[in-house]
Amino acid sequence: MFDTLTDRLGKVFDGLTRRGALSEADVTAALREVRVALLEADVALPVVRDLVAAVQERAVGQEVLKSVTPGQTVIKIVHDHLVEVLGSEAVEIDLNAPTPVPMMIVGLQGSGKTTTTAKLAKQLVEKQGKKVLMASLDVRRPAAQEQLRVLGDQALIPTLDIKLGEAPVDIARRAMKQG
Repeated sequence: MFDTLTDRLGKVFDGLTRRGALSEADVTAALREVRVALLEADVALPVVRDLVAAVQERAVGQEVLKSVTPGQTVIKIVHDHLVEVLGSEAVEIDLNAPTPVPMMIVGLQGSGKTTTTAKLAKQLVEKQGKKVLMASLDVRRPAAQEQLRVLGDQALIPTLDIKLGEAPVDIARRAMKQG
């Protein structure tokens, strides 16, 4: 999602070279590409509408500093709004529930879920002394299960054995029993 968005925005922002305040036309053109890229990445329409409206309100008339381009100014406004919406502070994961404590990592295809899962598992084992079992419920992309197994082997983190044709709910149940 972010690569596509970056490519689209790069083209729009290359055209924003004027100095002074951002015009409504500049911002509208840039946000049109943001809207399309987010929708193509399966972001919900209400979320896209809210983000675009908030950024439009902040960006139109915004003074462009001499040291940055108008495109960089819009990028900063989009970034600041995303940080505001998603949160700027790290939140500790509460693992004080009765074991096993299931954690679900969810995201768009290609967003780094598998790698993030392995990194998180390694950190839980090495820094917190937790017992971890990784399991992939992605049955639409069997390579994800294999990728998680390979990463688990590299990090010395156990992974749930792969059973071809198993439904995600059955994988989850088996992981909870084994974990």
